[in-house]
Amino acid sequence: MIAMKVPVRTSLLFFTLFLLFQTFSFAQISVPKVFGDSMVLQRGVKIPVWGNSTPGAIIVAKLGNVRATTKADGKGRWQIRFPVFKAGGPYVLELSEPGNPGTKIKLKGILIGDVWVASGQSNMEWQVQQAKDAGKEIANANFPQIRFLVVEQDKQLKPQPDIRGGRWKVCDSVNVKECSAVAYFFARKIHHDQNVPIGIIQSTWGGTPVEAWTSRDMLLTSPITKTRVLSNDTLSLDQKDFVTDSLNWVRIWNIVYNPQNNTDKIVPAKEYNDAEWTTIEMPNVLKDFGIGYYEGMVWLRKKIILPESFNQKDLTINLGHPEMNYSLYFNGEEICRNIWNANATHSYTVPARLVQHGENIIAVRVAMMWGGGGLNPPAEDLYIAGGASKISLAGKWLYKKDIETAFPKILNYQYYPTVLFNAMINPLIPYGIKGFIWYQGESNAGAAYNYRKLFPMLITDWRQRWQQGNLPFLFAQLANYMKTKPLPSESEWAELREAQTLALSLPNTGMACIIDIGEANDIHPKNKQEVGRRLALIADKLVYKEDCIASGPVYKSFRKDGNRIRISFTNTGKGLLAKHGKELTGFAIAGNDKQFHWAKAIIKGNEVIVSCDKVAGPLAVRYAWADNPECNLVNDEGLPAAPFRTDEWKGITQK
Repeated sequence: MIAMKVPVRTSLLFFTLFLLFQTFSFAQISVPKVFGDSMVLQRGVKIPVWGNSTPGAIIVAKLGNVRATTKADGKGRWQIRFPVFKAGGPYVLELSEPGNPGTKIKLKGILIGDVWVASGQSNMEWQVQQAKDAGKEIANANFPQIRFLVVEQDKQLKPQPDIRGGRWKVCDSVNVKECSAVAYFFARKIHHDQNVPIGIIQSTWGGTPVEAWTSRDMLLTSPITKTRVLSNDTLSLDQKDFVTDSLNWVRIWNIVYNPQNNTDKIVPAKEYNDAEWTTIEMPNVLKDFGIGYYEGMVWLRKKIILPESFNQKDLTINLGHPEMNYSLYFNGEEICRNIWNANATHSYTVPARLVQHGENIIAVRVAMMWGGGGLNPPAEDLYIAGGASKISLAGKWLYKKDIETAFPKILNYQYYPTVLFNAMINPLIPYGIKGFIWYQGESNAGAAYNYRKLFPMLITDWRQRWQQGNLPFLFAQLANYMKTKPLPSESEWAELREAQTLALSLPNTGMACIIDIGEANDIHPKNKQEVGRRLALIADKLVYKEDCIASGPVYKSFRKDGNRIRISFTNTGKGLLAKHGKELTGFAIAGNDKQFHWAKAIIKGNEVIVSCDKVAGPLAVRYAWADNPECNLVNDEGLPAAPFRTDEWKGITQK
């Protein structure tokens, strides 16, 4: 018999098909990245574990001594639910496919406890190493029963089956540094109070709006978001765009670090001609410069006259509270360059050799980013001193923008509706969890009235998709921030806080009021310990049913009493107090003209009586209604009263 000669090309085709068949027939068993060594699985629920394998294959799973089996569907997808476990461990999770003996997964060091999803924008993302007393906190972070999974940031137009990256880590002095500070301090207190392992799945991205974290299906139900969501259909999110964004960020930081167009040699010099620059009163921030939203480098200059007593002496210059990314120059020479140093004192020595009797020039190069920038109040912290003598630097300065290379445009796809839900929330479902903690809202303040709808939509959306009932949803209200205004005024941030408070009408929700721990000059207050503690207090009461005072006074109702208004509250504990025993502040009152005036407020039992000589016929009261209010109403636990208003007059964000 003569052997038939098979062409080489045909042989290669058969061989390739054989390999493909083998790969298809014996696919490796796999699980999403949310599962891993050292993870925490949720106690008290049937524990879901899922993944992929060969279509139709039998999957055998073993958690501790408990064994479960399931069958992969036609696409190779499978899911197992283990019976309810009590808190404990460590356990080993083994997964195998008996029909394919070469495939096996073994995950070790697993604890059973409570798992919380921590999400939101930068104040939730803010790391332990950036928080107050970071060094001390990191050194003492030895909690082997607290575990973190930090989800790698990603954005996608379609719901994803797996996160881009991230792995479970045991909480220690090495791993805790880059974890969410709020989530860590929350987990630490819950672990201490409940004595169970705590897992945190951190899914955060700074500067992002609530819409980015909500599913397409949910956003399409509202006219507020429907059109914008549908516009996503024309996007491609080309990988080239991501690369371009990344490269442009490199370019931006190169500009921030390195003055462009030789400006650092020209602009700070005494002889530089700034006659055409614009005058601005300092302290001041970009929001009040009158130039709208701007991102780029801005130069500031101020001419000062120094007395003879300052001549040829080392001086101290204090910039008060500038934005973090800036450089300071004196008579043409750089004194400091501060890049991302949130803990800087902003007080510097000007060497005697630079100091001259008479005219001197101070120049500051500031990076205006994310709508912020400038020299923040108070004015008394802005000065130059020589010994006991001090000269204020507040008042008239000059500024100029666009004299350096412009920042390249960043596409910022992470701000688009649903893209973060798709990439950073959907892949986590249906991992067994205890609930959610959330810190977000700054990016929605400009449209705060819409947040009344958008925030409850997100809460409902996540609960429906997890299918664990009305999972606890605990959130931090926006802290006090920005310049304190001398008179009652409208405020986007106050309206956003009101929208957050309204979300408490949903079942099983809790809000931590932090109106007393913010910082006028920093949108990221460093006292994350107290934010985490207050969220944990709410969890202790709402979720773990402890008998405790979990929040400060909350507005209940009001009634007119002649020329006064009486306000009643819930959550008063053993009684209402003015913090530090001072006179109550933060209350404003208005009549028919809707003009608010600061009011006198007196505590009577569980009521506050509010009045003002300028308002004979009062109709409405507002409390802590400002970006950065001066307010001090607390309960006996020292927890602050949540901002509120009794009126429903149209706000500045209501269209």
